[in-house]
Amino acid sequence: MKFFKTFLASVLGTFVALFLVFLVFIIALFSSSSETEPYIRTNSVLKFDLMGDIPARASVDPFEELISGNANVPVSLETLKNNLEKAAVDDNISAVWVNTNFVNASWANMQSAYKYFENFKNSTDKPLYFSTDDIGFNEKSYYLATLADSVFSPPVTNFEFDGFVSQFTFYKPMLDKIGIEPEIFRVGKFKSAVEPYTSVESSPESRFQTRELLDAAITTYVSAVAKKLDTTSEEVNNMLNTPPVDRVNYAVENGLLDAIAFDSEIEQVIKNRIGLDEDDELKTVSYSRYSKVSDKSAGLETSEASERIAVIYTSGMILPDLPDSPFGNNQGITPGSVQKQLDLALDDDNTKAIVIHINSPGGSATSSDLIWHSIREASKKVPVIASMGSVAASGGYYMAMGADTVLAAENTITGSIGIFRLMFNAEELLNENIGIMYETLKTHEYADLYDFTRPLTNAERNVMQQDVEMGYETFLNRVAEGRGMTRDEVHEHAQGRVFTGVDAHEVGLVDILGDLDDAIAVAAEKAGIEDYQVETYPKSEDFLTSLFGSAEMRVQAMLSSWIPSNLMEESTSLRKILEQPSGQNWMLLPGRFDIE
Repeated sequence: MKFFKTFLASVLGTFVALFLVFLVFIIALFSSSSETEPYIRTNSVLKFDLMGDIPARASVDPFEELISGNANVPVSLETLKNNLEKAAVDDNISAVWVNTNFVNASWANMQSAYKYFENFKNSTDKPLYFSTDDIGFNEKSYYLATLADSVFSPPVTNFEFDGFVSQFTFYKPMLDKIGIEPEIFRVGKFKSAVEPYTSVESSPESRFQTRELLDAAITTYVSAVAKKLDTTSEEVNNMLNTPPVDRVNYAVENGLLDAIAFDSEIEQVIKNRIGLDEDDELKTVSYSRYSKVSDKSAGLETSEASERIAVIYTSGMILPDLPDSPFGNNQGITPGSVQKQLDLALDDDNTKAIVIHINSPGGSATSSDLIWHSIREASKKVPVIASMGSVAASGGYYMAMGADTVLAAENTITGSIGIFRLMFNAEELLNENIGIMYETLKTHEYADLYDFTRPLTNAERNVMQQDVEMGYETFLNRVAEGRGMTRDEVHEHAQGRVFTGVDAHEVGLVDILGDLDDAIAVAAEKAGIEDYQVETYPKSEDFLTSLFGSAEMRVQAMLSSWIPSNLMEESTSLRKILEQPSGQNWMLLPGRFDIE
């Protein structure tokens, strides 16, 4: 009897699960099939919020889409460019109003966003307004606002205007207390990724390259502010050094803000500008709604050409193809994922060139080499252009060496041609602090080479260091081949040193300074085509994969709200390193370069 009860319960549970999956599928099907292109009323204002990150590309949250049937379209460089281009020519859009507060995108992506707003300003006489809320402007949000016709702020909020800072984090004292000894092997005096585990202060090399990144970012910011104020960079720097007291009023008095105003008052300003009466309703259209308006309906010229340029977006840490979940690894770049997208692009006979957009601090050395090979093989069939985004350093730079031409933005973080291996000796933690003892039997001398329960022998350390140095030589040779340099010429600019895009261009590590749009133009030129369509990869995931991937992202977002961002990101990177099979060499950006 017990058997039949268990059997019936199992059958019932299976049918319930299948029914729920079927229900989800039906809801998703009806939601997608019933969606129509929105109607935009005349004299509408495109109004949207801009805060947080601005990634190169972002996907819609399937949870929100499932529940509400109208998911918010995230602001990404891809959607921002398209929406502003449409708004500039759309007869139904009379103005753009951006409400912003704390933006934390990379400076490379900030420059691209700035360019899209600037293009909007230069291509139309429609006004652009920026405002903020109770959180207020930070430097990055205000950087974009400098392009506006008018910048508004409520009277009681924040206006961050005091310069940039970058902070280092060190874990050595903690490791000493709990009884863990790091075993570090590296090549390159600038390869400072291991410094948090071995020191309590940064090396001169680490401080030098961080200072260069700070200088590049503040130069970009100060130039934009000086342009708005029609003054000199020196004067802006003097303003940044004033005590940050009552910054909102200070900003109004010095022309940084145009006026103190609440939203209702801003609405009146906009209505006056676009010719509405005071009692008329200000018709606004949301970012998500306007994203669903087709280029053709908005009035943008569209190409009917059959030739295509494939743009493949890659983002995250470079990792081996390991089945970390039933739905695969959606949190990084793997050899298999890149090969799949290259194959999909090349399977289309109309693909005449490929642009691979790289946003990666690096990762596994072996995985980077496999990806380099895949890109190199693709370049034998069609021109392949590497477009560096926020960061394309270490393994991310290695990837780019497989392309025919390499572009970087001015503030892209790149280079970091170096390699390291990170291991931990937990003998003291296990034996003395916890009370766990180990006894090891082995058949050969190096069988337990990657054992973390004891310190390495001198012979084992020599093996590790030689392996790391061989990996570094491979890296140098890959770069030398890709850049048309000698091994020694590459070594001069390597050793783990990080460059801005501008500096990398000056020493020959990249070919052209430019963003994704420039890379697409180069690809078209290399392919010998003038009229073409852009096809983006990866394509949208199937609904269930997106659903479960979104659940994982929501958990990470929840954790990041509790844990400081630097600890969250660094612990995630360390966890991913420790999860990989033993014996991995790492090509990873030396430390974090948060500039806030």
